[in-house]
Parts: sequence; structure tokens; C-alpha cells
Amino acid sequence: MILKFLRLLKIFTVIVKYGLDEIAISGLDVPRTARVINTVFFWRSFTSPRAIRLRLALEELGPIFVKFGQVLSTRPDLMPPDIVAELSLLQDRVPPFDSDLAVAQITRSLGASPDMLFASFDRTPIASASIAQVHFATLKNGREVAVKVLRPGMKSTIDEDVALMQMAAGVIEKVWADSRRLKPREVVAEFDKYLHDELDLMREAANASQLRRNFANSDLLLVPEMYWDYCSSSVIVMERMNGIPISQTDRLVAAGVDLKKLSSDGVEIFFTQVFRDGFFHADMHPGNILVSIDPATFGRYIALDFGIVGTLNDFDKDYLSQNFLAFFRRDYKRVAEAHIESGWAPRDTRVDELEAAVRATCEPIFDRPLKDISFGQVLLRLFQTSRRFNVEVQPQLVLLQKTMLNIEGLGRQLDPDLDLWKTAKPYLERWMAEQVGWRGLAERLKAEAPRFGQIFPQLPRLMHQVLHKRAYSDLDLGDLVASMLVETRRATRLLVFVACATGVIAVLVAGMFASGHLHWTP
Repeated sequence: MILKFLRLLKIFTVIVKYGLDEIAISGLDVPRTARVINTVFFWRSFTSPRAIRLRLALEELGPIFVKFGQVLSTRPDLMPPDIVAELSLLQDRVPPFDSDLAVAQITRSLGASPDMLFASFDRTPIASASIAQVHFATLKNGREVAVKVLRPGMKSTIDEDVALMQMAAGVIEKVWADSRRLKPREVVAEFDKYLHDELDLMREAANASQLRRNFANSDLLLVPEMYWDYCSSSVIVMERMNGIPISQTDRLVAAGVDLKKLSSDGVEIFFTQVFRDGFFHADMHPGNILVSIDPATFGRYIALDFGIVGTLNDFDKDYLSQNFLAFFRRDYKRVAEAHIESGWAPRDTRVDELEAAVRATCEPIFDRPLKDISFGQVLLRLFQTSRRFNVEVQPQLVLLQKTMLNIEGLGRQLDPDLDLWKTAKPYLERWMAEQVGWRGLAERLKAEAPRFGQIFPQLPRLMHQVLHKRAYSDLDLGDLVASMLVETRRATRLLVFVACATGVIAVLVAGMFASGHLHWTP
């Protein structure tokens, strides 16, 4: 209880020091309260912008609040642009914890001391962050590895600070009229889940393993192998990756790396993860990316730190494909309709009003040189538009937008003339052709064929069961006949669709044989 009181006192002191109360009050229509606060704290005078003061306050409050600021920086749908830009500068400037604690954590988690597990173990950490730190080691078979160790006592620290955030969020919801849209308690709950996911290092190892499998045959991206015999929820051991940090462009140029190719490769990696796999590394800032200079893998990206990943389901991909396709065609009405049909814009939203707002945001970019168009800035303006129309921005798409901003910023650092549209458009068009064209239809029919083989023989029995069940129900004869007609029409439509699709594919294949594009080899 005393420790919680001291923590509250510390938070209150920082709030007063940086004028966070003034920042909060500025968003409320309570002039009398503002005057009272200014009178009580009459000695304060702030010259720094509010966004800088907020960032400094979060850094002083410690790593959990720094993490919270980093999460807020990914929510341009909720936060003003100046605060989003400043919070994106937050870094985990956390000193390493004692090596003896790391050794104890490894011993407790893996059942043996580092001296027994490894041929060598470097007690000096190579990197340290708020959640964990990394040591280099060598396995007994000679393989060089990186050992990531969870910072001790993190769970209790997180639980205490998040509880205080939840209390503050409850107060904000009561006094701030705009809080219904901002949903402070939901934001804190999302942050709580995000932190507890990061506390489970096995989840990170599984994310890395999935990404490595997705790019197993790629010449663009390298992902470290996880050594599962040495992994637990608080310690993971992975392949040691050697390369040049991507932010050190001078070293990359000196090593002979083609920065323009590296820039375009980064765009392709991102869109491959998103549209092919629906599984993407969502923390691709420069600190988590190296570039290989090994002759066998020269110029490839090396991804690190897989605590944050994004996933997209088929519905998300369909939504994105419709929006991208409509956008490239400058069909803003379709963009507006897609938002309303998906349920992310309120059903009572007028299509023409949303269409006009999207047009005002996007149309100007088509009249500018392609290299001057910022994909990230367009997305930010779209998020601002979404706030006007109370569009429910989905967390997975916000994560996608944040990652896209990282990629664009990184790409422009490597190649100032990078045109994300021009680089990405051919890939997106190819992907959309595969999804919505004949090729996509053929692939989906191929995927569904085993199910068709199971469903068709069962149709007579299933229809008999439905009729038998309804014959003894309270339905009158008219309802029974109507139900039978509905079931019959459904089955007929399905059979007609399959027959037509099969016929079209057969005609296409026959045409390719006739034109000489395909040959039969017995």
C-alpha cells in the first residue's frame, strides 16, 4: 500500500512538472476548472510544445509508460498528429540488469546454469530494453547464439502500473465528452494485452518460427532459427545473426550494398507478408533490422525482435483489396461503400458525404509527381477523416498502417527518391488479379474441391433430415413448402455455379492446348 501511494505521488509530481494536467484540460470544455488549476500552479511557465512535454514525462515515469507512449504513437486515429509524431521518438533507454540475475533466470527457466548449457556465455549483455536483455553465447556444438532473458519482476511492475492507468482511464471517461470515441479503457486493455504477450517469450519464438517458415525459400529476408530445447516463457535462445544495422548507411555503402535495391526489397518484403501470408512483423524500426554482408546472403534483410506481429484474416484482405482496387481506379464511392458495408463506418453514414471526404484527401496526390507522394501521410489524413465520420478503426489495420509508415520512412532514408506507390502498385495489382480474377477463382475452387466431394453425396440425406424435422414441427404447410423451396434453390445455385466454373476452366484449358501454350506429354 505504501509503495502504491509513493508511485501515485511520483506520477502526480511528474504530471505537475510537465503540465500534463494543462494538456488534458485543453481538450475539455471546462474553462472554470482550467482557471482554478492555473491559479493553484501559478508559478509554472511552459515554453516547450505539449508533445515534447508529454514525451519527457513518459520517459521520466519509466519503461512501462514509455511502452504505453509507443503504443499511443501507433494510434493516429485517436491522437493528434503532433503527439503521434513526438511519441514515435520514444526509445527504451533502460540500463541492463545485473548479470547474476540473468544467470539465475536462465538456471531457473532451463533447469541448468549457463556454464552447463553453453560452451561459453558472455555475462555482459549486448542489448537491453524494458522487457528483456540479450547475451551472446556458444552452444556446445559450436553454434553461436543469442540468449534473450526476461527482466526479473516485470509482471508485478506491469500489473501495478497498468492498474493505475485503468483507474485514470475510468476518470477520463467520466469527465471527457469525446472519450466515447477515444475509448480510453479499451486502449489501456489493449496495452495490457500487448505487454503480457511480450512477457511470454515463447510467443515471440513462435512468431519468429512462423516468419522464418514463410520466407524459407526467399532471397530477401533472413530470420533467426529458434533452438527450442533452450526456450521457455522467460528465456529464448536463437541463432546469432551478423550484419550491419540498416540505419548505418555509410557502412552499407562502404560494404557495397545497393541502397536503392535494398529500399525496394523492403517494400516487397512488407507487401509479401501482408497480402500473401496475412502475417507481418509489426515492429520494423531500424533497431530491429540488420543487413547481411555474408557472401552467401549478401544484401538480404535480417529481422530481429518478434514480440509484435500483425495478422490479417480473409475478411481484412478482402477489405484491403477492394479499397486498393477502388483507390487505383479513383473510385471513391466504392471506397466509401466498402467502409459502410464492412460495418466500420456507421450504417447511417451518407455515402456521398464520406465519398467527398475521401476524394478531398486522396485526389490531390494524383496531380503531383509520384516521388513526392507520401503513402504514410495519405493514410494519416484518412485516419483524420475517419474521426469525423466515427469510423471504427480496426487494431490490426492500425498496426498495418504503423508498419507501413516505418517501411516508408526507412525506404526514404535508404533512397530519397523512393516511390512507394510505384514500387508497390505492380505487386498489389498482381496480388489482386490472383484474388479476384480467374486465377483466384481457380485457386479457390481447387481449395474447396475436397469439401464439395464431401457435401454433394450428403445433400439428399441432409434435405431429408430437414424435411423430416420440419414435418413434426409447428410450422404450417406454407412455411414447410417455403423452406423446401429455399433449400432447393440453394442447392441448385451451388450446383450451377460449380458446373459453370468447371465448364469455363475446361474451355480455357482446351483453348490453351489449341493455341500451343500447353502440351500433353503421355
